[in-house]
Amino acid sequence: MSSRPQEIVTLLQAQRFSVQRVTHRLADNRPVVREVVRHPGAVVVVPVLDDGRICLIKNYRAAVNLELIELPAGTREPNEPPIETARRELLEETGYRCASIEPLCDFFMSPGILDEHMYAFVAEGLTAENPAREFGEEIETLLVSREQLDAMLVANQIQDAKSIATLLYFERFRR
Repeated sequence: MSSRPQEIVTLLQAQRFSVQRVTHRLADNRPVVREVVRHPGAVVVVPVLDDGRICLIKNYRAAVNLELIELPAGTREPNEPPIETARRELLEETGYRCASIEPLCDFFMSPGILDEHMYAFVAEGLTAENPAREFGEEIETLLVSREQLDAMLVANQIQDAKSIATLLYFERFRR
């Protein structure tokens, strides 16, 4: 992969992201302008219980004004290694602490407009504790069998892209 020189102007600085106008030049020197959402990166976790069930969450998402069924996930803090973000978010959102956590894959969420780099992990050896949810998080934990998970995916009950991509990758390469 190669990068190109860019001219960057920040249009908006929000709490968790920024929006920038990015100009780069084509081979013939013509400028191309894009607006890009800059994000510190995030993690998504596949929590696997000892009996093989997967821990999902039902989470209200204001951006789409819906409760979505998802894997636990969250935004990285500055300089926080992705694996530590994964441990933290797993405990915060589900109340589970994990004995082991392994990288699964990583990907870009929507590289046409967003630079968010998502790191996926598999957590096992789960021990139930109390969730430490952030203010405003309305989360319900769902424990589902692999068969139930497959049925939910087929029925389009999981509509969150990071969860779909991660679950399908997990099912294909880790099952």
